[in-house]
Amino acid sequence: QVQVVESGGGLVKPGGSLRLSCAASGSIFSGNAMGWYRQAPGKQRELVAIITSGGITNYADSVKGRFTMSRDNAKNTVYLQMSSLKPEDTAVYYCNAKGLYSGGIYYSGGYWGQGTQVTVSS
Repeated sequence: QVQVVESGGGLVKPGGSLRLSCAASGSIFSGNAMGWYRQAPGKQRELVAIITSGGITNYADSVKGRFTMSRDNAKNTVYLQMSSLKPEDTAVYYCNAKGLYSGGIYYSGGYWGQGTQVTVSS
């Protein structure tokens, strides 16, 4: 059964750090780009970070220098290390699997996780 499962969300104070994980079935992980999206209340879902099968990353301007995406191919898992968190980072974070990254554009795949809540508040 194909699955995408996120974990690692929680409540953190401004300036703090969190690491999100996303485990995907091997059939959709291997050889494909992966992406992290987020959706805050009342806002559209936005792309936060992507990683290609070869490890190339790209980030939204709002998180550059603070977030780092990585992948462990042996574990079929991607990570999003978030540092210097701000209240505006509060959102549900979703992992997207089996995407395509071409010409600087990430085309989301058809596989989504259930989302994990990140709340940044003092």
